Amino acid sequence: MKPDLFSAQTPDIGQPLADRMRPHHLDYFFGQSHLLAEGKPLRIAIESGALHSMVFWGPPGTGKTTLARMLANYCGAEFLSLSAVLSGVKDIRAAVDQAKQRQASGKQTVLFVDEVHRFNKAQQDAFLPYVEDGTLIFIGATTENPSFELNNALLSRSRVYVLRRHEEGELLRILRHALEDPEQGLGYSPSAMRDDQLLLLVQAADGDARRALNLLEIITDLSDEAVVSDEIIKEVVAGGVRRFDKGGEVFYDQISALHKSVRGSSADGALYWLARMLDGGCEPLYLARRVVRMASEDIGNADPRALQICLNAWDTVERLGSPEGDLALAQAVLYLAVAPKSNAVYKAFNMAMADVRESGTYEVPLQLRNAPTKLMKELDYGQAYRYAHDEPDGYAAGENYFPDELGPRVYYTPVPRGLEEKIAAKMQHLRELDAQYKKDNKPGG
Repeated sequence: MKPDLFSAQTPDIGQPLADRMRPHHLDYFFGQSHLLAEGKPLRIAIESGALHSMVFWGPPGTGKTTLARMLANYCGAEFLSLSAVLSGVKDIRAAVDQAKQRQASGKQTVLFVDEVHRFNKAQQDAFLPYVEDGTLIFIGATTENPSFELNNALLSRSRVYVLRRHEEGELLRILRHALEDPEQGLGYSPSAMRDDQLLLLVQAADGDARRALNLLEIITDLSDEAVVSDEIIKEVVAGGVRRFDKGGEVFYDQISALHKSVRGSSADGALYWLARMLDGGCEPLYLARRVVRMASEDIGNADPRALQICLNAWDTVERLGSPEGDLALAQAVLYLAVAPKSNAVYKAFNMAMADVRESGTYEVPLQLRNAPTKLMKELDYGQAYRYAHDEPDGYAAGENYFPDELGPRVYYTPVPRGLEEKIAAKMQHLRELDAQYKKDNKPGG
């Protein structure tokens, strides 16, 4: 009779595999070698018991909670855990009270705050004095950039450690260890799953060790054979999405990569990042709005068709939704990537806005004002205005269209690419007409 895949006894049938497999010793922590290799500051801190407040910043499933528990264990400190999602100031005060009691008996306390970025300023301030006076050692875990989400006062008292997503080889070691561990893991034969099968789980986990272990546990729960079949693995990993945190650090990293790929004329790179975001669940209409922005910011008048193509893609997404409208987004992104580039419109607009903000509220020159009433005409509204269509070549050379106090300004400088090359030539011709007009109408000339 074949051994049943579930014949091994687990320490707690109700405890998830990912929790049971949390390592308690550095030798069994796979990954984060840039922090935990021999001689690295965090390893030295853990092994020496030199506790200090810190923030672990990294993607889900990279070991933030595990490292916090391990640090407290190595240092013989009590470990208190709060979730910023579920906790408030009352819970923080209760934790501080416990820490004070332990401090009175000569024992340190580690207060671990998961998803600390979800605490508001008042909640972060609530435990700041107790970090300062040593009542507790603060360890925060966050998937968001601490410089944006945490108070400067808290950051100045903590050291930030950046955790990286697990490499494929590290996740394979974690899964193989969980599969074969007879005490905390599944305790099965090494032949229960092949490395190529485990690799499918690794790819679906996308650098997240917790997700990889959860997938392994689901697969073993579904299998009733000593050797797991390929069919069960494919069924479990089908439909898995890559890591994408809407509105979080990963979100902005990926939209930045898409924008920079377009700006850098990398059609393939831009298409890859578009696909990554769509695959991760990004709202297509958000992407449509962003590509319209890219058309004006990075292509502008070098190819005015780019803006219309992006607007058409936006309209298509609204009409068809996803996935039918996604192809129109791909078309727009590819067009932007290969189009001639110019940020002249973007720079000109910013310069004009800077002048508006920095200068006074200047009056509109009289010749540029409208004069629909007799009184306005008597006040010289519109007087001396030169109607461009009645001027030679349809251009009123030498006319000033700025407030008198500001004087003429040059904002728009077309680049020598695409249609802007012709626009630059036309603008140069108009400037020459202006110069000639001023020369011909110079007082005493």
